[in-house]
Amino acid sequence: MNFEYHHLIPEDFASDSRVWIYQSSRGFMMSEALQLEGMMQDFIERWNSHGTPVKGYANLLFGQFIVLMADETASGVSGCSTDSSVRLIKEVEQIFKVDMFNRQNLAFLVKEKIQTIPLAQLDYAFENGFITPDTIYFNNLVLTKQALLDQWMIPVKDSWLAQRLPKIAPTK
Repeated sequence: MNFEYHHLIPEDFASDSRVWIYQSSRGFMMSEALQLEGMMQDFIERWNSHGTPVKGYANLLFGQFIVLMADETASGVSGCSTDSSVRLIKEVEQIFKVDMFNRQNLAFLVKEKIQTIPLAQLDYAFENGFITPDTIYFNNLVLTKQALLDQWMIPVKDSWLAQRLPKIAPTK
C-alpha cells in the first residue's frame, strides 16, 4: 500500500485549518468506502457554522482514517458545526458497525500494513519487538493542516509515546 497522502490534502486551505482524525476499529471494505465517500461529500456540502458554509474537506485515508478539515479563514467553526461533524462520525459507527472514538487503540505502520494496538498493550508490543522506536505511529492528535502534513505519521521515538516507553529517549 502506498502511504503517501500529502497530495490528497487541499493546498488551498490555510496551514492552521482545524483537523479532526477519526480512526476506525477496522479498515473499511471497498463497498463501504464508496458509500462513506458519498456520506462525507454530502456532509461537506451541507456543513455550516451559524448559517455560513464551512470551507470543509473530508477524506478516508488508507481505508481506516476519516480526516475532516475546516479552513476557518472564511468562517469559524462553532460548537454546533463541530457537533454536526461528530453526528456524522456516529452515523458512520452505526451504519458500518465500527468504533471511531476509541482513542485507546493506537495505529502503527508495521510491515507496510496498519496495525492497531490497545494502549494497555504498548509495553508488551515494544518489549517483544512488535514496535520499535523507528516504527511509524499515526498521531491522530494533530489539530491543524500543517501538523497533519508534518506530524501525523511519525516514528514512535518522535511522538508522545516515547515518554511512555522508558527505553526510548525523545528526540529533540
